[in-house]
Amino acid sequence: MESLGVMSRPATFGQRRLTPRACVADGKRHIRTFLADALEELGFVTFECAEATDLKQVLETQTPDLVVLGLSAEGTEAQAILELLAAARFNGKILPVGLRDSVLATATRQLGAELGLPLLPILPTPFGADSLRDSVAMLLPSEAPPSPPVDVAEALKAGWLELWYQQKIDARTLMPRGAEALIRMRHPAWGVVPPASFIPDENDRTFRSLSEFVIGRAIDDWHYFIEQNGPVDLSINLPMTFLEDRQTVRDLCAQMPAHPAFGGMLIELKSSEVIGNVDLAVDIAKQIRFHNIAISIDDLGPEWPALMGLESFPFVELKVDRQFVTGCADDRLKQTICRGIIDLADSYGARTVAEGVESRTDFLAAHEMGFDLAQGFLFGKASTAKKFARSSLARPILVPQ
Repeated sequence: MESLGVMSRPATFGQRRLTPRACVADGKRHIRTFLADALEELGFVTFECAEATDLKQVLETQTPDLVVLGLSAEGTEAQAILELLAAARFNGKILPVGLRDSVLATATRQLGAELGLPLLPILPTPFGADSLRDSVAMLLPSEAPPSPPVDVAEALKAGWLELWYQQKIDARTLMPRGAEALIRMRHPAWGVVPPASFIPDENDRTFRSLSEFVIGRAIDDWHYFIEQNGPVDLSINLPMTFLEDRQTVRDLCAQMPAHPAFGGMLIELKSSEVIGNVDLAVDIAKQIRFHNIAISIDDLGPEWPALMGLESFPFVELKVDRQFVTGCADDRLKQTICRGIIDLADSYGARTVAEGVESRTDFLAAHEMGFDLAQGFLFGKASTAKKFARSSLARPILVPQ
């Protein structure tokens, strides 16, 4: 058998273990998509192959640590893939996925042994997240958080940062109403890392570099979303210090898409920053509102009365901090805060968002109080742009019983 001469990928870069790569090989697109999504949530970088010829092209440019071999397709294709991997002297892991005691599963194990391939025990279908994790545990990034935390400047330079998206849901119709972009780091040693483990660049006190990344990536993702399934109203989080400079604000306005389907960008500012400098926040909101950009006040709580009585209120959205939404169904104090913010928004013609909706009872309470939108784990966790585009935005959400 002719060797393809594929070199193995190093497991580390300096002191860091590289993010594992997985190729999902299956003839059925929906199965490839499901497996790729599940692996990405575990921290893998994934790519997909429908047949052996696709895998051959992948191996010419990529060296996966794992090949997930779906056994739902015709058996001869599984045979061709195994023979190709043997010719490539593949020394990663191969995870067959299918019916445990099927003829095809037995044939796959036998051929793998004959070819000397590193087959893992078959992952029987149907399977859950825990069984998949157990099957690939030896390849997963460390569970421990980064220590010391990761420097943002290093992450930007290395290209580790991503935006993930969480849907906002219309509390009355349960239809999708846009999404919030949340920053994540795909670290080579620790996998997907939340912002709590980032160290701001000490030379970038206004978070300029990070903010510019968020703006640029969100605009790129908006174009991707419209190509996949139509326009999506996006929210991004920026520090108010970034917007203090008028030239920065002008540059932001100039970046907005000129596409006729662009409905505008929402910038979420922390309530503590807005209340600490209301005049500046009002001024910023007025500067940008005719450039298809609006301001949302995020993480609002008991301090909401500080926003009462403003002569000008150019803010379009008030988001109630999750700590006053989660568990609000059984907490009158939380309900009082929520109702106060809703009344404030109504008086100014702004909409309200209940953050952190994690149970059906909390959603029903938020709906009864009159929130316009809801957001939280009940409707889905944040996901990569690719998965968010697929999951998609045209159908009502079913609230779990």
